[in-house]
Amino acid sequence: MSVKTVTLGCRLNFAESEAMRQLTPAGEDWVIVNSCAVTAEAVRQTRQAIRRARREHPNSRILATGCAVQLEPDRFRAMPEVDRIRTRDFTAPLTVAAGYLSRVRSFVGIQTGCDHRCTFCTIWTARGPSRSLRFEAIRKAIVAELDKGAKEIVLTGVDITSYACPERSRREGGLGALCRRLLTAEPYLERLRLSSLDSIEIDDELLELVGGERRLMPHFHLSLQAGDDMILKRMKRRHSRADAVRMVERIKAARPDATVGADLIAGFPTETEEMAQRSLHLLNDCDVVAAHIFPFSARPDTPAARMPQVEREIVKARASRLREAAAARRNAWLDGLVGTTQRVLIENNGKGHSDAFAPVAVEGATRGQAADARIVGRDGDHLVGVFA
Repeated sequence: MSVKTVTLGCRLNFAESEAMRQLTPAGEDWVIVNSCAVTAEAVRQTRQAIRRARREHPNSRILATGCAVQLEPDRFRAMPEVDRIRTRDFTAPLTVAAGYLSRVRSFVGIQTGCDHRCTFCTIWTARGPSRSLRFEAIRKAIVAELDKGAKEIVLTGVDITSYACPERSRREGGLGALCRRLLTAEPYLERLRLSSLDSIEIDDELLELVGGERRLMPHFHLSLQAGDDMILKRMKRRHSRADAVRMVERIKAARPDATVGADLIAGFPTETEEMAQRSLHLLNDCDVVAAHIFPFSARPDTPAARMPQVEREIVKARASRLREAAAARRNAWLDGLVGTTQRVLIENNGKGHSDAFAPVAVEGATRGQAADARIVGRDGDHLVGVFA
């Protein structure tokens, strides 16, 4: 009996795929396709992945699950390649999702669901309300991953800055408090990293850790989405442009070596050229060195789908422009690291990442090795380092 997983989408999906792989009943060969619904393209890729899985594994049973399946169960159930679908039960007890195929960097899910209603998003429907795991369940999952050889733990979820420890008050049990408790309880946890953060929800305790805890990795990926206040309002985001800039300033003040990544949507409905320029300038204003750019994709039954749409060619052009500007900033950042010394964790094939998440290749380095590397050059998307 074998169980293979095909995962699309976010890091939480990868952690959940590993959990499903371990829990699949014995006796049959399965391929689990864990779907994504963040864009129409993600749904198309899910259907494509299912068809490919059937071609490559004709004798296996195919289980389709995840956000796209949750939103359109009948559509996926009707696919001839699918033997079974699995949808989520939001009333069932929440269990920890941990692991990433026993890799050096392991993802541990601490939360799922979302209580916000961004006008472009369907994930709150696909994953239900925000629910957080108890501290002890998260701690045990982290210990299990460390025991399997993980050298870095990434806390992940749908909206991890909304984390609220079930056994504590929101003030005492937010994301910052969770990180502090984990780092205190597990001295062998040498590298803790955070997945995407909602900048408006970053709490003061987390900012204190940013400045004072070297085991918390200094790269922070922020869900910014746009740089224009009117667009942010129409997205139903809960921060302004000034809020985003101010938060980055606070992070940099707490830890000058911190780096910032960001999600940005190009061509949101009603976006004018002036509004798009404000998003473009946000890359500089927030010192973004790792941008994920999404051309707007109308999701069914969302408020944004009913707003006046920007012409598709304009959306594509604005997304391309954002990507080019983001790439230029990233290239300048990587070039600026040549000649410096960076702490690097090697993940596979002599390649890994610095604490600030710069990709680094070190010839002859071994998997799981963590040491200071002198950056001697750059080869395409990777820096070239030499361990002392």
